[in-house]
Amino acid sequence: MPDHLIVIRSGPTDYDLQGRIRGTLDVPLAPAGVAAAEAAAAVLAAQPPVALYVAADAAAREASRPIARSCGLKARPLPLLSNLDQGLWQGMLVDEIRCKQPRLYRQWQDNPWAVAPPEGELLEDACLRVEEALEHLLRRHARGRVAVVVPQPLDRVVRWLVSGESMGDLWDCDQGGPATVELPLAAQWRPVRRPPVRV
Repeated sequence: MPDHLIVIRSGPTDYDLQGRIRGTLDVPLAPAGVAAAEAAAAVLAAQPPVALYVAADAAAREASRPIARSCGLKARPLPLLSNLDQGLWQGMLVDEIRCKQPRLYRQWQDNPWAVAPPEGELLEDACLRVEEALEHLLRRHARGRVAVVVPQPLDRVVRWLVSGESMGDLWDCDQGGPATVELPLAAQWRPVRRPPVRV
């Protein structure tokens, strides 16, 4: 099993910058997102990972290109790493949801584990899906550092599963911490178990 997982957030799209919920919508990177991908590529080129995996969305694929090029790797798609499906909330401003569906909005903020957006995915189900993807990619590599490029807020889900780091407010684009994080993996890595109450 690899000894480190490098989690690379794909960078902002215009939706993120506007405060819109992107979810699984295919939205390309904003110029700031392209710059973030190029910066990550420059850093990783100094000590390239042994493999690079990428989520299926347009922003993650776009962000993976300079990283793959600078590291001499092929970005391998991993469909299970698709972003949280926010259902009918996708494309909406967070403030619109707060005004139009105040009760559901409060429930989501208080306990996202118990509430799914209309026609969307429960956080629990997303975690199980991402856990399966991580187990698959980690089984494929005996050692070294493996990198994944994922959209926001899926990067927080991955980081929580691997290290127990708080997810915080999943709609706050400014709360994601550094865009690239290297997390050590224990020899017998097991994902963090999902809590029954608010993260």
